[in-house]
Amino acid sequence: MSTINSNTLLVKSIAKDLGFISCGISKSGFLEDEADRFEKWLKNNYHGKMSYMQRNFDKRLDTTKLVEGSKSVISLLYNYYPKKKQNPNSYKISKYAYGIDYHYVIKDKLKNFISILNGKIGDVNSRVFVDSAPILERAWAKKSGLGWIGKNTNLISKKTGSFFFISEIIVDIDLVPDNEVTDHCGQCTACLDSCPTGAFYEPYKLDASKCISYLTIELKDKISEKFDAQFKDWIFGCDICQDVCPWNKFSTEHNEPLFEPIDQVINYSKKDWVEITNEVFDVIFENSPINRPKFDGFKRNIEFVK
Repeated sequence: MSTINSNTLLVKSIAKDLGFISCGISKSGFLEDEADRFEKWLKNNYHGKMSYMQRNFDKRLDTTKLVEGSKSVISLLYNYYPKKKQNPNSYKISKYAYGIDYHYVIKDKLKNFISILNGKIGDVNSRVFVDSAPILERAWAKKSGLGWIGKNTNLISKKTGSFFFISEIIVDIDLVPDNEVTDHCGQCTACLDSCPTGAFYEPYKLDASKCISYLTIELKDKISEKFDAQFKDWIFGCDICQDVCPWNKFSTEHNEPLFEPIDQVINYSKKDWVEITNEVFDVIFENSPINRPKFDGFKRNIEFVK
């Protein structure tokens, strides 16, 4: 067996052992198919006030600019579909935020991944990415054969749906690339039809400035009154376009202890959320994604929907 083939099998084996549900590989380089689309999306201000999206344009499209001499991109999926559900009469929190912040959990796994890889084949020049650096994660996951980009702009897998985190490792070793998969959205428009704010201006295209996830997490300003009565009780993120996706009937419950729900997320009533204090919020959500908009931003969301 060639070194390239054996290293590829090793990478996939490490991914499985560390609990990733899928691992795909693509050649490091320039995302030519994404360049024009991404540039137009930015020019139309569909990124809202996420100004960081405009920075490092070249790096977002070319992984060789992120890791000099890189040859392969390893894309990984990690399941977060929860066993427990929220109090149905409460305000709604996106499923990915039920437990400990995924940045901590997955970054630790990626560091472990590199440590194991280095121990097996020697020092590899690498860099890990968990939704915190200029890389188009969904595009690389698609290129690596892990799924297709659905009409709701999420990566969708026939095997597992879309309730997973995407991460990448860029390495300077040659690996066998995987083949891309075909689109299986077909004629379905469930995600487009269900979005209460009309954030999808076309199939496969999202105006983030109208997305409830953006408005409740990324937006730092006051939420526009034009969205009154459209949030459907969502106070942090939104899962509507995933919940209605037929492919998510294949979602299975995760087995990551650190993603087990914080008790308050599951059990709080609307009254509990309304009455939460800054001190309680800081203690409960210190290591939670819910801390991203800080207490003031979170209370703004509650006030907007109540």
